[in-house]
Amino acid sequence: CIMATLSVCLIVKNEEDVIERCLTSLTSFADEICVYDTGSTDNTVNICRSIDKVKLVEGEWRDDFSWARNQSFQMATGDYIM
Repeated sequence: CIMATLSVCLIVKNEEDVIERCLTSLTSFADEICVYDTGSTDNTVNICRSIDKVKLVEGEWRDDFSWARNQSFQMATGDYIM
């Protein structure tokens, strides 16, 4: 039996207060966590890098949520995206 894989995609900016707790809660069921950072100036990026399942892209914010969402989706390799 082959199990389907799950990619969880996030768009973040300056979330150092909550990002570690968020990512840690996802590691038990997500096969990969795709994080598109839109220009954090705090410790968000370093926290993301410290978690094994995280694929991180440091990008930009173009004032377009759907564009940023699609950037995170492009990183996903799972059968399903959340």
